[in-house]
Order: sequence, then C-alpha cells, then structure tokens
Amino acid sequence: MTDAEIGALEVHDREIEGPHGPLRVRTYRQLDNPPLAGFVWVHGGAFAFGDLDMPEADWVARQIAASGIPVVSVDYQLAPTTGLAPHLDVGPREGVQFPVASEEVSAAFEWAATSADLGVPEGHWSLGGASAGANLSAGASLRLRDEGRVQPRSIVLAYPLVHAELPPHRPELAAKIEALPQEARFEPESVLAININYVGEPAVLASPYAFAGTQDLHGLPPVFILNSDADSLRSSGELFASELAAAGVDLLLIREDDTRHGHLDEPGTPGATRSIERIVAWLIPNPLVGTAHETSSHSGAASS
Repeated sequence: MTDAEIGALEVHDREIEGPHGPLRVRTYRQLDNPPLAGFVWVHGGAFAFGDLDMPEADWVARQIAASGIPVVSVDYQLAPTTGLAPHLDVGPREGVQFPVASEEVSAAFEWAATSADLGVPEGHWSLGGASAGANLSAGASLRLRDEGRVQPRSIVLAYPLVHAELPPHRPELAAKIEALPQEARFEPESVLAININYVGEPAVLASPYAFAGTQDLHGLPPVFILNSDADSLRSSGELFASELAAAGVDLLLIREDDTRHGHLDEPGTPGATRSIERIVAWLIPNPLVGTAHETSSHSGAASS
C-alpha cells in the first residue's frame, strides 16, 4: 500500500529503526479532529502468520482510527513454520524466534509514544493486540516496565494466549469447545507446539517477556481483556485476569457473546462490531479507567 488518504483517514506505510533491522509500521489517522488518544495494535496469527492487510490488522485499525484514535499497526517479524507440523497444515518456512518480535513491539510502542508525530497528547498511547499479538503486547509491556521505558496508558488484550501451556477449561467453556468443529479448536498439545515454535527452546517458555502469565505483574497499567466466547484460549485470558487482580492491576474482563477465536478477523459481524465499540470506549480518556499502581518487586531483574 502506498501513502494514501482513504475517505477521512490518512494511511501511511512507514519504516522505522527497529532492534533487529528496519521495522515496518502502518499509521492510521482521522483527519477531521485532533486526537484524544493513540493506540499501537499488533495482529495475531500463532506468531508465524498474519500481516498488515489481514482484517484483524487493517479493518480493526481503520475502525478505531475512524473514531478519532490514531493507530500504529506493527508488522513484526514472524516465526518459522517448521515446528508447527503436524499441528497445522502448513509447509516449512524460515522465520525468527523470540525475542525478535517481542522486542520489535516494544520498540514500535516507544516510537509511537515519542516520535510518531500523530498529534496524540503525551501519556495517552495504549498498546494492544489480538491472540499472539496480545501475547506480544503483554510481554512488551513487562519489558517496558522493567527497563524504565515509556509506559502505555493502558493495555488491550483480545482473546490472548499469555500462558506457555493452555490452562484447564471450566465446564461451561469445555462444553462450548466440544460443540465446535475440530478445525476451530486449540488442543493443549497444539498450543504448546505453537509456543515452542515461537520461542525455539522449551526452557525459554519461562521468560516473562515470552509468556506474561504466572509472572510478576505488579505496576502494569490498566488492562482490558476481551475474550471470545467459544474459544479454547479463553481459559488463558480468564486466568490472566485473576493474576492481574492478585497483583493489584486495574482491569476490565469482557466475554464477547456468540463469537469464536479470532472474531476481530471477521469484519462487520455483530461480535466484531461490538468489540470495536468496547475497545474505543476503553481507549478514549475517561474517569472509569484506572492507573498503574505498585511497581514490580524485581523491576529490571528479568531477562529476555
């Protein structure tokens, strides 16, 4: 996509200096009104798939930007596909592994918050993503906290996978998963294979920047977790909400009824439309969203 003005939106592809070479981002800005907040958004795709043109990236960014919130969509480098067979029907493709994509998301947020020149007031940038992109956003937020870098105003995690192994399902969720077609389910062994394919070695699964679940979450900014309803990964989002609450982090947990995993990749459906409205309402500055509280007990001690 070349630089263009599409309707009332200004859409630019840009290349910024990343920690692992040039990093492509796409910016979206509504031209008519000064922005109240900004949003860095990270698409999903099992760490190994997806791009800036998929609906979960482009459609979501356009909808949010049209509400007056500039969006920076991040084209992070993808993991290889070699370790995904036989869990996914894909051929082998080279790629990069942790911490590359995680560090690129951290860098993209820092660029947006300090150098993007999109008119967003200082301190009003949030960070978020969907599925694997939500994982990358959570890990990047921990890194920004631990390294004393610029912090997000808030974090948005759509149907996140933030645990190295899929947590057990409650009976209500298990029944909904059982009713799904096989291709719409995420079995625990497949989730573990996807995660190991992303990090390279099983030992790296324990890094807080690879999987924020079960880690020290103190001092994070407010978090909005938006789960799909009939989704194997909902157990990770729900457990993460309880871990955030135990760490004293302000949060909002919503389950979008009548949706499956990846519903933001289905433009215009009722669930996707409601979810966009919820995200926008969260991002626009309002007195209902809290602040960061206690800092990490071992800030700066974790390593990638």
